[in-house]
Amino acid sequence: MSQPDVVLVGVDGSAASTHALDWAVAWADRVGWSLHLVSSYTLPSFTAASLDGGYAAFDDTSMAEGAKAVLHEAEERAVAAGARVTTSVATGDAAGVLVELSADHGLAVVGTRGRGGFTERLLGTVSSALPAHAHCPVVVVPLSSAKRDMWHRGVPDEAADATAGEPRTAVGHDDVLPAEAVGPGGRPEVRRIVVGVDGSPQAEAALTKAIEQAQAWDAELSAVAGVPVGSGAGLLAWLPSNIDHEQVLADVAAGLDAIVDKHEALHPGMRIRRIVLDGSGAELLTEFSTAADLIVVGSRGRGGFRGLLLGSTSQAVLHHSACPVLVVNRHCQDEG
Repeated sequence: MSQPDVVLVGVDGSAASTHALDWAVAWADRVGWSLHLVSSYTLPSFTAASLDGGYAAFDDTSMAEGAKAVLHEAEERAVAAGARVTTSVATGDAAGVLVELSADHGLAVVGTRGRGGFTERLLGTVSSALPAHAHCPVVVVPLSSAKRDMWHRGVPDEAADATAGEPRTAVGHDDVLPAEAVGPGGRPEVRRIVVGVDGSPQAEAALTKAIEQAQAWDAELSAVAGVPVGSGAGLLAWLPSNIDHEQVLADVAAGLDAIVDKHEALHPGMRIRRIVLDGSGAELLTEFSTAADLIVVGSRGRGGFRGLLLGSTSQAVLHHSACPVLVVNRHCQDEG
């Protein structure tokens, strides 16, 4: 049954998922939604030839109990913050489980440790696969954003610095943030939202979602358009060298104004800042993420093999953003 006013949250007991849970709780409180928390597990599989004994049987009881314990801890945290919560344990790949469940929810939220590098880019990690395939918008919350949330609440720098580095271990409860960083009493805040707009239908869908977020958070919204006229790279590489770069920027600004004016007319009282800069969308949005509290991007979502991946801009922003990123992919647009 579809539950458009419920936030789907993937939890695994890590600090990253705990910080994402806090973000989801804060959003749900803003809009009056409830939360559905999901923890999944998979049974290890081995070929007979790889085992000394030939065959080994695995009892999933302990793994299921572990998942239930993670859910119970997350539920207690969310309920203590005033959220209405339901939970479920699922068997299967976490990304696949969340993608399937996303069809029945209005928003999905997951965390990421944000290590970067090759391992963060592999399709199959939840923070990469879910935004590409989800049937609803997805917010990916990097663990690094916890430090700024602490600063918002006046937590001393030494406590915030303790959370800025890499988690001490790869998985599980050892990735612990201090209580000041993720306590239910101190929720993440969204004051500044930046959305990438390039004139495409996907970007307009992202702008619509960004307006919804800005209204819910009572946040300042900026629409950013990037055009790499100075670098000689990207979409304008074919232009003559004597092209009037200022005129190109002015044309892009006029196009951005037309789009934003239309959306402001649909939302009386909404004022959106317009920014046009020389540079690629991915570079600019990543740079803005150091000062923003939420980045919103649309993804074109190609067919065939390329459809397995997000577009280059949304993928780059996800991997490098210093703040949470909301992705509106083509599935969301096609399904309304």
